[in-house]
Amino acid sequence: MDINVSLRHLRCFLAVASTGSFTVASSRMFLTQSSLTATIQQFERTVGVRLFDRTTRRVVMTEEGLRFRDEAEKIVKEFDSAIRDLQALGQSQQGHIRIAAAASVIYQFLVQAISEFRKTYPNMTISLRDAGAEKAEQMVLGGEVDLAITSKHKGLDDLDYTPLLEDRYGVVCLPEYPLKQTSTPLRWADLPPRDYVAFSADTGIGSFLAANAGHTALFAEQHDEVSSTTSLYALLSLGDRYSIIPALAANAGETPALTYHELCEPALTREICVITRRLRSVSPSAKRLLDILFATLEAQELPPGVTLVKRGSIRADHQTH
Repeated sequence: MDINVSLRHLRCFLAVASTGSFTVASSRMFLTQSSLTATIQQFERTVGVRLFDRTTRRVVMTEEGLRFRDEAEKIVKEFDSAIRDLQALGQSQQGHIRIAAAASVIYQFLVQAISEFRKTYPNMTISLRDAGAEKAEQMVLGGEVDLAITSKHKGLDDLDYTPLLEDRYGVVCLPEYPLKQTSTPLRWADLPPRDYVAFSADTGIGSFLAANAGHTALFAEQHDEVSSTTSLYALLSLGDRYSIIPALAANAGETPALTYHELCEPALTREICVITRRLRSVSPSAKRLLDILFATLEAQELPPGVTLVKRGSIRADHQTH
């Protein structure tokens, strides 16, 4: 019966070839001499040629052995190099992490966590995709990114959602906007429908408010509408409008000097989650970055309206070192 040639055969062959001695080679390979001899003989029987001529005084490679030696060295070196590269990935010495996240998460928390991550793992590279909740879910599902950090949109069965933050909805406006606040937190009934800037129904904020804010007068009248926070901030900068957005978005660095007022009756929150593919472990490098993100959140004072959720469990390919 044929016996498959293995790396063990090649390593034993190269040890004898480089030393010219079964005795020295067996010591180098931490094998008994009889075991090394049996391995070489098995190799020779399998390939059908003699690789060494043996005398009582020395071991000399045959012409076939000499011809094969360079190929054997190349195979073993390439294998060892591939294993080292794989180990480097597992230890975050090199590699790439792809993340989709809400813009507010990127600005306020994720960039800081990446900065800390690079101090220990400087050779890792990272792709950041600014994406809304629906798009982020599809990117994780399609394998375009390794994970996403944003709110749950559709709650797809093939995705896992690990809660990270609770983000409360509130009113944002310039300080000079004449908001007649009669209570703390602000009530929905206190808000003038005419000045309200809404998000379109195809956005995460727009669809969430439409489904959860109840039958408030804000949604019964015609009003300004935007599809992104960039457009919203441009309108709010005029000073005569307000909107309703999550606290994280209200505190993002791209905003003008907005004031934020928590809303009640009803009090609405969105949950910021780490989104991964179900039954798929994240890479050890991504897990290490998430651990640093959790530590970053625990160590800093969160903006008003934002609450840290108890740390969840995210599967990694193996235990981190």
